[in-house]
Amino acid sequence: MSRYSTVSVVDDDPSIRAALNNLLKSQGHIVHTFASAEDFLRSSQLNDTSCVIADVQMPTMSGFELLEQMRAQGHAAPFILITAFADDRTRARALSVGVIGFLAKPFAGLELIACLDDALREHRGGTDA
Repeated sequence: MSRYSTVSVVDDDPSIRAALNNLLKSQGHIVHTFASAEDFLRSSQLNDTSCVIADVQMPTMSGFELLEQMRAQGHAAPFILITAFADDRTRARALSVGVIGFLAKPFAGLELIACLDDALREHRGGTDA
């Protein structure tokens, strides 16, 4: 898998943003973090992101609502949802709306990296280029 993909992390928890920023940068990715879905939607990174990793539950706009907004605007970047409240209903909803990955916090860094690699590979049409 080639590196230097741009990954956008959207989570209201600063410790999660910092941890994911460090993990993903250590894997060679360009990382941009956002404290809210609205901040991400207003950013210049919206059009340049290779994958979005977003929390399900945030104060004003959920990860599901962010995905819906992005798709409505024509953005097809793969999406990974993370949550501290992973129940079967939320997982089923996530998979039904087309997220590439759904991870329950706390998750292992390697689990996220594998999920991200799969998402980027699928987004690039199944190639490692």
